[in-house]
Amino acid sequence: MNVVDRLETTDVIVDWQTRGFLQPGGPVTTGEFAAAGHSLFDGSFTWPIMVAKRSALDHNIATLARFARDRGLALAPHGKTTMAPALFQAQLDAGAWGISAATAAQVLVYRRAGVPRVLLANEIFDAGALRWLAGELEHFEFLCFVDSVEGVRLLDEHAGAVPFRVLVELGHQSGRTGCRGLPELLKVAEAAREARGVQLAGVACYEGTQPGQDEVRAFLREFVGAAKAVAPLVDGRMVVSAGGSAWFDLVAEELAPLTQADSGAGALVILRSGAYVAHDEGFYRERTPYNRSGSDVAGVVLEGELHAALEVWAQVLSVPEPGLALVGMGKRDVPYDLDLPSVRAVRRGGPLAVGEPAPGAAQDGTPGGMRVTKIQDQHAYLSIEPGSGLRPGDLVSFGISHPCTAFDKWRVIPVVDDDYVVIDLIKTYF
Repeated sequence: MNVVDRLETTDVIVDWQTRGFLQPGGPVTTGEFAAAGHSLFDGSFTWPIMVAKRSALDHNIATLARFARDRGLALAPHGKTTMAPALFQAQLDAGAWGISAATAAQVLVYRRAGVPRVLLANEIFDAGALRWLAGELEHFEFLCFVDSVEGVRLLDEHAGAVPFRVLVELGHQSGRTGCRGLPELLKVAEAAREARGVQLAGVACYEGTQPGQDEVRAFLREFVGAAKAVAPLVDGRMVVSAGGSAWFDLVAEELAPLTQADSGAGALVILRSGAYVAHDEGFYRERTPYNRSGSDVAGVVLEGELHAALEVWAQVLSVPEPGLALVGMGKRDVPYDLDLPSVRAVRRGGPLAVGEPAPGAAQDGTPGGMRVTKIQDQHAYLSIEPGSGLRPGDLVSFGISHPCTAFDKWRVIPVVDDDYVVIDLIKTYF
């Protein structure tokens, strides 16, 4: 990776305000701290602390870049997962077409980070943000979603010298945003085509709110039909976009044919997966196409895998009764919206050398059968088996579920090598 965050300068510092870093003295720059070669366990950090494994980040970025490239798709990873310009740049360096956003505030961060193409994968009604964007469109490529005539009119009213390029979004019943059905989609597309300050660029959807594989495939086929219906209204190369991190194999299978000149006018198909960059040991581990099916189009083996990049290290504070340990890690530190954290490893006696898994590892790889059962503001309840040997002061490593609600809890994240030596720092902008 080794990417310099364009927003970061020598003025960005690590000091007493930087959570997880033990920096009671004078401040140091992020570059100076990363260059010092600290071990995660040499006393430079307090607990809990979230770290990112560099090998996993690099592997995941390369894996999805290859997936998209091999299928003729463009990749605009959703930046809301990390809000880390250093990772944006790594994804762009690996061949990403651009970066997707969810809000105007995120687009502002991307502009400051120098992202050349931004896909706002959402509707926008913020008049102040639209006035700002109208003055920026001469300097970067921008696309956004619309799903209503009202949305088209607002964009038209605030347009400047460069029109707003839009993708009309197809939704589904009980889903999120998006036109409900083809007639409404065509109505919005016609309004976009007629507006002077708006340019109809194509169509978009999000398949991740469908309940299962059959429903996803059916919705994507409906979406392909919508794309073909809208294509005659689009001047120039049509843009088609879909894809979260759970069904990108089906998105590729169903939409890749649109890239061919004889079907869909050689559309630019943009995949928007985002959580893949860090992956996880819960929600996405169970739902990634690499683990779910093992094959994609025509039964071709889906080669590769994704690696969980994030770990949260916390210290055992108390073992007050048999079968229970309290760990100093809470809702401010780890995601808990989808699944509770899972135990990865134990380091005996706290911050010493590289640790080892606890004895008696369970079948699922959880050290000593340890399991998080409940999480509060500052405490995690850890169920432990008799004879686990877990003691106050021990360090426990946890894997997380749902990276989108992990990065936002940390302003500065140490990047470590496989020996837990700090080699970089990631700064987030939530």
